[in-house]
Amino acid sequence: MAATETRETSETIHVGGEWRAAASGATREVLDPADATTLQVVAEGGAEDADAAVAAARAAFDGGAGVWPRTPVAERSALLRRVADLLQRDREKIALIESRDTGKTLEEGRVDVDDVTNAFRYFADLVVNESGGRVVDAGSADVHSVVVHEPVGVCALITPWNYPLLQASWKIAPALAAGNTFVIKPSEVTPLSTVHLVRLLIEAGLPDGVANIVTGAGLPVGQRLAEHPDVDLFSFTGGLVSGTKAGAAAVSGAKKIALELGGKNPNVVFADACATDEGFDTAVDQALNAAFIHSGQVCSAGARLIIEESVRDRFVSELARRAEKIKLGRGTEEGVECGPLVSQQQLEKVEAYVASALTEGASLRCGGARPEPSDVRPAGGYFYRPTVLDGCHRGMKVVREETFGPILTVETFTTEDEAVALANDTEYGLAGAVFSADTARARRVAARLRHGTVWINDYHPYLPQAEWGGFGKSGIGRELGPSGLDEYRESKHIYENLRPEPVRWFAG
Repeated sequence: MAATETRETSETIHVGGEWRAAASGATREVLDPADATTLQVVAEGGAEDADAAVAAARAAFDGGAGVWPRTPVAERSALLRRVADLLQRDREKIALIESRDTGKTLEEGRVDVDDVTNAFRYFADLVVNESGGRVVDAGSADVHSVVVHEPVGVCALITPWNYPLLQASWKIAPALAAGNTFVIKPSEVTPLSTVHLVRLLIEAGLPDGVANIVTGAGLPVGQRLAEHPDVDLFSFTGGLVSGTKAGAAAVSGAKKIALELGGKNPNVVFADACATDEGFDTAVDQALNAAFIHSGQVCSAGARLIIEESVRDRFVSELARRAEKIKLGRGTEEGVECGPLVSQQQLEKVEAYVASALTEGASLRCGGARPEPSDVRPAGGYFYRPTVLDGCHRGMKVVREETFGPILTVETFTTEDEAVALANDTEYGLAGAVFSADTARARRVAARLRHGTVWINDYHPYLPQAEWGGFGKSGIGRELGPSGLDEYRESKHIYENLRPEPVRWFAG
């Protein structure tokens, strides 16, 4: 829904320690995707709000109350741990917010809160356990040389609508651990859990101006943050088109940038993975999880099933049978396995992808339509049936582009080389998986895949201590792991001459 002018004041913008309405007075209705009703009315910020937030973050970093960059590492770590404890205290409340706002199941929301908690604890441990710098051997006892790390400065953080709380934590936790200040703009579609997270940061004792949030649309808020001259780092997670535009604006100002732009992820299944009943069941179950968790609205979703030809018929038939049985409904309802898509716009986008696939020759094995009103509760939501499209090939739009919906395409191969070639035949390179009972083969194929994360006989788990990011058009930089902290720091070399004396380079 577009922004609306209203007298109602919804204070979801936080700048310099103060909650406020948008400077323009504009608001936006945040909708429940399960029934299209209004969940909450939030402030619809604009460029003026973005400017104010950056100014507050700049002041908090540079001087005056700018104590956070100079706060001892142990104290920064302790604050992150307090935030983690508060997240667990509010676990059920936040999970419900996330479920209602995004449409995902309540259990998925709980898992998200736990993962966010783990991220804060990981970066708290990582930063406090580091040494005071890396000593560099200068080849002389008269020189002390060390490389130290310092915060980048003011960070502009843009997060997507599918995992708003999780993606916020992947940016906020390392940014704070490193000593930065920030302005975050959550997706205008799903901002509610990020607003709550900022409230927890304040409750944990974060100084005024360190954490700022502006709720509003990518245009103008995100664009203004990308181009703002007082922003030192721009971190964006979202779609390829929006991300490249915002990234270009940030690069023009010589900012440090980090972009995570999605993926079109292969799930390669060899016949030997299905040689036993247990192996077959596991591979089918994992293919369902890969494609249909959160209704496929996952950047790492295994939306491309690449299956060995000899087991294709049996595998796809069973996959389609199980997909038909997935229970749709409001994510908070007992027994629901898949919630709605996030918006009417996303629903129509998914419908268009399926229509194009059928036009291009794909075979519909299941799904391909909205559910009947009698098959899902509540009525009026943005639901779409899990869909399996067989007989697909790389010339199809649905195979090339990120659909971000419950659509699984099926391609086949006969040799290992062909499987690798298909899996790597994508502009993206975020994630992928290999299923095989042959350990040597699985590891050999995993080594050849040009993707930032590769699972062997599994799909979707990640670790906060392991880097996350992709090759190709999946983005620039990494989140999580030691590299995720390094994104928010600058390296400084300090060279100290312990016995200074004249150089006598010049005779005069």
